[in-house]
Amino acid sequence: MVKLGVNIDHVATVRQARRTIEPDPVAAAVLVELAGGDGITVHLREDRRHINDRDVDILRQVVRTKLNLEMSIAPSIVKIACRIKPDQVTLVPEKRQEITTEGGLNVSGQLKKIKKTVKTLQKKGIVVSLFIAAEKKQIEAASKTGAEFIELHTGRYANMKSKKTADKELRVLAIGAVLAKSLGLRVNAGHGLTYLNTRELVETVPYLEELNIGHSIVSKAVLVGMENAVLEMKELINSCQQGDN
Repeated sequence: MVKLGVNIDHVATVRQARRTIEPDPVAAAVLVELAGGDGITVHLREDRRHINDRDVDILRQVVRTKLNLEMSIAPSIVKIACRIKPDQVTLVPEKRQEITTEGGLNVSGQLKKIKKTVKTLQKKGIVVSLFIAAEKKQIEAASKTGAEFIELHTGRYANMKSKKTADKELRVLAIGAVLAKSLGLRVNAGHGLTYLNTRELVETVPYLEELNIGHSIVSKAVLVGMENAVLEMKELINSCQQGDN
């Protein structure tokens, strides 16, 4: 069964809009788990624009499912990850001016540096995933780093305006997943996924183990509550796989 990791960054975004103490992403994480979410994802950015050090410290103590820390390969952030020891780290590219992560990690262009970071994290018992585009050269490079997982960047698929172009991107993702599996990599996916486009992804792309979804769930939670929002997404994902049981 494909699992659901819920990214709660934007709970912290609302908090930071007023530089106050609420809403608390830690409280959101508890509600996600109560609703059946399979993991909590947060991105500790170098500029601390939403999730901060206090959040990750407490989340490490509170989360009982899986804590997935998205992060750059900046030495200062790697040091924090080694200290708190999340269950998984997902290495992502990071730009100060971007609203959200815009593309996949360029593994092929910085293979030596990423391989070193992967090894450092794994020595602390941390599972490592690389957030990459479904491109042959990036998947092949990822397989050389020693990372256990890749997370396929689904942003291009999510942003397509027509079924024809969306289907084309789904085929690219499916081919990427097959290649990754053949190279011994485990496959997750995420970015831009919603209640409207997740079904086709799950039904089309093989070998998916986990989807990381944030903005859409947090947005719905504003209207219906976090537990209801998570439960609806879980039911959607599970319904896509009923025929496999």
